Amino acid sequence: MTTGVLLFAHGSPVEEANLGVHDLAARIEAAGPYPYVRAVFLDSAQPNLDAGVTQAAEAGIKRLIIIPYFLTVGLHLRRDLPNLVTAARAKHPNMKFSVGQSLEGHPLMPSLILSLVKEAIPN
Repeated sequence: MTTGVLLFAHGSPVEEANLGVHDLAARIEAAGPYPYVRAVFLDSAQPNLDAGVTQAAEAGIKRLIIIPYFLTVGLHLRRDLPNLVTAARAKHPNMKFSVGQSLEGHPLMPSLILSLVKEAIPN
């Protein structure tokens, strides 16, 4: 079964922010075993989740893993994402969907933050 990954971010009217998410998706694709990794957005940027799922289906993806690129589990992940995934399942009944966890609580987050602190200290 061909598996794809959608990196689901909020989206921003600042295009550079959205390009950063697209770049991260490309780097994940290059680094990992999944041949299809794309950025999708909730708001203010394209493609949205619906368009991203349709593009994945057109590319032959049969299973999608949706990874929320959010720091916390707030309203968008508790309400919006489940509603969008429900609609995607109805529109693409032959595709399997899984939703991963947000970045909140990830065990590597403290070391990541500490590395950023270290980088910010002037020499």
